[in-house]
Amino acid sequence: MRLLKNFLILALVVGVVGGLVGLPRSQAQEQVTITWWHITTNPPDRAYWDELAAEYMEANPHVNIEITVLENEAFKSQLVTVMQAGEPPDLFQSWGGGVLWQYADAGMVRNIAPELEANDGEWKNSFTTQAALELYGQNGEYYGVPWTWGAVGVFYNKALFEQAGLDPDNPPATWDEFIEAVQTLKDAGITPIALGEGDKWPGHFWWVYLATRLGGEEAFINAYNREGSFADEPFVKAGEYLQQLVALEPFQEGFMSSTFGDEGRVMGNGEAAMELQGQFAVSNMAANSESGEGIGDDLGWFPFPAIPEGAGNPNDVLGGGDGFAVGKDAPDEAIDFLKFITSVDAQRRGAELWILPTVAGAEDVLADDPIMSTILQARNEAPYFQLYYDQFLPPAVAQTVLDAVQGLFANEITPEEAAAMIEESAAFELG
Repeated sequence: MRLLKNFLILALVVGVVGGLVGLPRSQAQEQVTITWWHITTNPPDRAYWDELAAEYMEANPHVNIEITVLENEAFKSQLVTVMQAGEPPDLFQSWGGGVLWQYADAGMVRNIAPELEANDGEWKNSFTTQAALELYGQNGEYYGVPWTWGAVGVFYNKALFEQAGLDPDNPPATWDEFIEAVQTLKDAGITPIALGEGDKWPGHFWWVYLATRLGGEEAFINAYNREGSFADEPFVKAGEYLQQLVALEPFQEGFMSSTFGDEGRVMGNGEAAMELQGQFAVSNMAANSESGEGIGDDLGWFPFPAIPEGAGNPNDVLGGGDGFAVGKDAPDEAIDFLKFITSVDAQRRGAELWILPTVAGAEDVLADDPIMSTILQARNEAPYFQLYYDQFLPPAVAQTVLDAVQGLFANEITPEEAAAMIEESAAFELG
């Protein structure tokens, strides 16, 4: 009896210890660290990512997520440095397209196609913008996913429009009407447009949209595939149209050295009537305004003006969004975390702050937001969606685009010279 009793006690102890080892399961797992780089510096939006990371770590105690938050330009610079060193972060901000594809060709990212396509493609099929997802992969491989995707358009201050005698309910629909509105605002003593051209990428939106309106999808695809040229007429004329705008001196004082944050401050404080930006401009205005809230109900949005004589469809959209790519040595937990932050619940919570969701079941959160729902409609209905040139094109060509367009804003080069600069770089990099 004593032997049987001792055996039962031992079995009980072993069972309890075994239970402690197995529950929770993660306590028995090897500790894993995920390095995660993103560019969301606005405090309320940054807190969203912090909360998601904290929730994931609480549910998975063996995982530690080390977050590095960098301003946009600093991020791009430091990412190039770690890529050249062969040490990419496990998860990092990405806009997809040619830049990401080059990292893939260099072996710096991990193919997550198996995870996306598991369970009959459950994760892959959850994305409502498959065109956006495709920019994060090539040749059947995927290296990341989009978590927000939107459209660039013109944000405008309805109160300033009304002050200038413009109808705030009928913003300009064509380029000629837009130019007239700019002049009307100037005549009323109002700065027509806010621009942070010191960062270069905000200004390139103007040239790319003009090229898209003038040449359409065909012009860009032909130039990219080398069946055409970035020195073709639509790209030269885009420079001409841009310099027509620049000649009106529509931007705030010091715009050539201003940053994206400065642009948001000028708009958010009601010091300019318009800016051409993506959906993320709303949070940028709020974060940099004196009130911390931007201009509230005075804010409106309209599509980039049509150019009737152009070959592009007036409903074509320039835009893109943000996503996260997976570094080459990322642990499986990094991919699992990526699934978590692109879940319906996480996307719905993000949509309540500032993102345009990319997964099914989250878009209804924006139904009562007139600006975001309008941008979402423009995104979903665009016959052609042009990703930002500085993200679609290889890094060297992208930089040339940024430099050339800045030269146009500064009146330092001609439209023909700008197009020739870009074509020379494309011919070398794209073959």
